[in-house]
Amino acid sequence: MNQETKWSQFGVLITVFFFWGFVAASNSVFIPFCKTYFKLDQIQSQLIGSAFYGAYFYGSLILYLLSSLTGTDLLNKIGYKKGIIYGLLISVVGAVSLAFISGSENVTFGLVLVSFFIIALGFSLQQTAAQPFAVALGSPETGTHRLNMGGSVNSFGTLLGPLVVSFLLFGSVTSSKEASIENIQTLYFFLAGLFIIAAMIFAYAKLPKTTSDEKLEKSPKALNTLLIIGVLFLPVLFADWVKDTTGISKSIIIISSLVLILISLFISMLAAKKSPEGWGAMAYPQLMLGMIAIFIYVGVEVTIDNNFGALLKKQAFGGYDDAHISHLISLYWGSMMIGRWTGAISVFNLSKTLKKVLVVVVPYFAFGVILLVNIIKGNDVKDFMVYPVAIGIAVIAFLYAEEKPVKLLLTVTVLGTIAMGISLLTTGMIANYAIISTGLCCGVMWPCIFALAVNGIGKYTSQGAAFLIMMILGGAIIPPTQGSIIDLDIASDITTHKFTQLSYIVPMACFAYLAWHAIQTRLVLKKQGLDVDEQVSAGH
Repeated sequence: MNQETKWSQFGVLITVFFFWGFVAASNSVFIPFCKTYFKLDQIQSQLIGSAFYGAYFYGSLILYLLSSLTGTDLLNKIGYKKGIIYGLLISVVGAVSLAFISGSENVTFGLVLVSFFIIALGFSLQQTAAQPFAVALGSPETGTHRLNMGGSVNSFGTLLGPLVVSFLLFGSVTSSKEASIENIQTLYFFLAGLFIIAAMIFAYAKLPKTTSDEKLEKSPKALNTLLIIGVLFLPVLFADWVKDTTGISKSIIIISSLVLILISLFISMLAAKKSPEGWGAMAYPQLMLGMIAIFIYVGVEVTIDNNFGALLKKQAFGGYDDAHISHLISLYWGSMMIGRWTGAISVFNLSKTLKKVLVVVVPYFAFGVILLVNIIKGNDVKDFMVYPVAIGIAVIAFLYAEEKPVKLLLTVTVLGTIAMGISLLTTGMIANYAIISTGLCCGVMWPCIFALAVNGIGKYTSQGAAFLIMMILGGAIIPPTQGSIIDLDIASDITTHKFTQLSYIVPMACFAYLAWHAIQTRLVLKKQGLDVDEQVSAGH
């Protein structure tokens, strides 16, 4: 039976998608501000992202651990509606804490990190509940459409976040004010108020039953791997406690944690291949490859942007101060929006010709939206005028890939690797554009990696999806790894940029790995008699 989408209820739900994007992207402006305000090194400033994305992992891990111990899917038991409400209330606590801390004379960076962790802990529960909830608010056949719409709203949040936070911290370009951490108090009280209103609306809204009687699949060996990863990541969260003037100790902690986590994942993949019993979804190599790829993908998406402010301050790359980087930050996140909006076209049942037309039109329409919001904010958009060339290259890549997941993933990862190479060999706006353009590539990667990872895993699809979401952890550890290279630029001369520029070898390596992942995953699936690209072709 066809069920119409409940748009009034879904309209409330997609505001939650907006919050995730808004807060996550605004970190890009907040990080360089905190670096200056608290007199931090680059590694320390990146711990904002570590706290934020680390909370996603620990929130999901705690939920999965409790469900495994009780033998009951707790989220399924309480219902997605209550899960979102509880998640919103947890985020309220974090937002209010950050607002009060910002207005305090005793504000410390450690307290800021704790507040960000609490906000993201709520986001973790919201995200785990909101995605299946979006599918439930209408016909299952149109569930993917609603998820893509939610992703589009999320992208709009990532576009606005850096601009709004920059305005609150520094004022407009024409009437800038002295930055003070108290300036963000209004923002987070406002966000807390929105979270409360959304929670109240959810509490009183009449919503459909969104639980199921699906059996919880226990996977003790998979749980052990996740617990090991949780232990290995803990030193990163407390890296700021290490007192050393050179930053070498922090670098060793973070890089060691990263290497050990990746080794744990690869060892688990090999062990599960030899003896699948007890591994659950991890017994499937495509799922394990997907977990590592999501880890790397989220890491590269976040690290490119979170460390971009440090590069933009260098004279060779524009010499921007903290108050004047938001337009380029927003262009990066806007580029991801372009990718996501373009990727969403394939979901709709349109003719092949119309889809090709939209693949050309939608990216430039989205670019127009980016220009508009920056003009409204008062930013000078002259830096944007050459960027349509980069969008044109992305459009050619999207058309070439023909909506095939492996082909698209391989194409954009190769382009991302090339763009990073250009950023390492050039300076000025050419290098800046190369870095920003990787947002166009990142915008279409998540659905490709996700779809390939869960393809053919049958009854373990829900569990596999939960494991993949946990791998958002990559956004917590890869950015400070890049930051450890940036901190080698210890000279006070702002023209020095050798190691800050060299640090972009980290995202270059990530893109190169993801290109290998696309090839390897196709081989793994073909051995199982699965060829996603061929299936897509047959569907046309």
